[in-house]
Amino acid sequence: MVIFKRKLYQKMLDWKKEFDGRTALLIKGARRVGKSTLVEEFAKNEYESYILIDFSIASKELKGLFDDLSDLNYLFLRLQMIYHVDLIERKSVIIFDEVQMQPLARQAVKHLVKDRRYDYIETGSLLSIKKNIKDIVIPSEETRLQLYPLDYEGFRWALGDQATIPLLKHAYENMMPLGDDLNRRMLRDFRLYMLVGGMPQAVDMYISTNNLSVVDQVKRNILELYEDDYRKIDPSGRAGMLFDAIPAELNKNASRYQVSSVIAGEKEERVREILADMQDSMTVYISYHADDPNAGLTLHKDPRRYKLYICDTGLFTTLAFKDRDFTENVIYEKLLSDKLGADLGYLYKNMAAQMLKASGNELYYYTFPKETSNHNYEADFLLARKNKICPLEIKSSGYRTHASLDAFYHKFSARVLRRYLIYTKDIRKDRDIFCLPIYMTMFL
Repeated sequence: MVIFKRKLYQKMLDWKKEFDGRTALLIKGARRVGKSTLVEEFAKNEYESYILIDFSIASKELKGLFDDLSDLNYLFLRLQMIYHVDLIERKSVIIFDEVQMQPLARQAVKHLVKDRRYDYIETGSLLSIKKNIKDIVIPSEETRLQLYPLDYEGFRWALGDQATIPLLKHAYENMMPLGDDLNRRMLRDFRLYMLVGGMPQAVDMYISTNNLSVVDQVKRNILELYEDDYRKIDPSGRAGMLFDAIPAELNKNASRYQVSSVIAGEKEERVREILADMQDSMTVYISYHADDPNAGLTLHKDPRRYKLYICDTGLFTTLAFKDRDFTENVIYEKLLSDKLGADLGYLYKNMAAQMLKASGNELYYYTFPKETSNHNYEADFLLARKNKICPLEIKSSGYRTHASLDAFYHKFSARVLRRYLIYTKDIRKDRDIFCLPIYMTMFL
């Protein structure tokens, strides 16, 4: 498999330089997002030697080395003998891969870091790391980073394109129209990203085969892994049901995820526990309703009203038609032919959520009733900026109407810094509204 350039690599370099072994580095992320590959590549490039302990396949003997840390010299000697690697003081790193499979190794980090001989990097994924920590002392000597699927820039890098994103960013920063022809070309390229997604296995398969049917099978395999892990979180299958229903729930365009339509009669408290596990796995993103949209969005979120999004829109396109054959997945056909209508607009909302999250934003939204009908206005996403807020409205087409943005501004004008319409046409300004093509969401 090709090693893709990852943006998190620079943050890992910063950790190595800044902390110089005073903390361990914990990389969290969903399954198949590329944690192990990234960490091992980092170890190869930045250290003179390394040992990678994969606790998902480690022997009982190896795991047992962490039962007693009274003699670190013995521990390091045994590891070097098992892995046939010479560890060099302050120039070697020990990797605890899938550390949640051996909680005592994570607990040992406190003592290992204090020893200062080597650096330590941990990786963890679904099942939620917290599931296996109830009987251990969590080390405070951890720096934690999150690895997301390849964002759009990372996807372009994987395709050998270093130029497009800097040019798009320049256009965004200067509100410089691209022209209809170039915008159509950018959208065509971006739609490919929406289909393939950012999971490294899927991207690698696309590059090597140029066959979306094969790519779809890779994504189905990843989704099956998630389903297996959800059964471990919740043997009753409710977590898997909540996950599978995300495309259908978004398609309803309702003001919240309607749990009752997926799991009848389930207690709200139990659902929150399941959702917390799903969120911690980083396979889903939760956007909470902000009851009083203001700069302190966290203070006003309603834990009972939320929408769920999938961490990777490539996985979303497969999950939406998981129970059908690849040839019946109309998303592929419509995206490739540029005929994605309003009936598949939920795809763009998931894409926007993924891009906003990858850029470091938490997800919030706001709905309020229309005076003349039983329907609602909705700000699809809210961003906090400079003690004010920026509402976003997502359109799956080139429509230039923005009734929800207008109504929101009328209601909360003193709180609004900027308004954004995310759609498929060229970048422009409509009075004080910034109209951005969907691929520029990454810059917000």
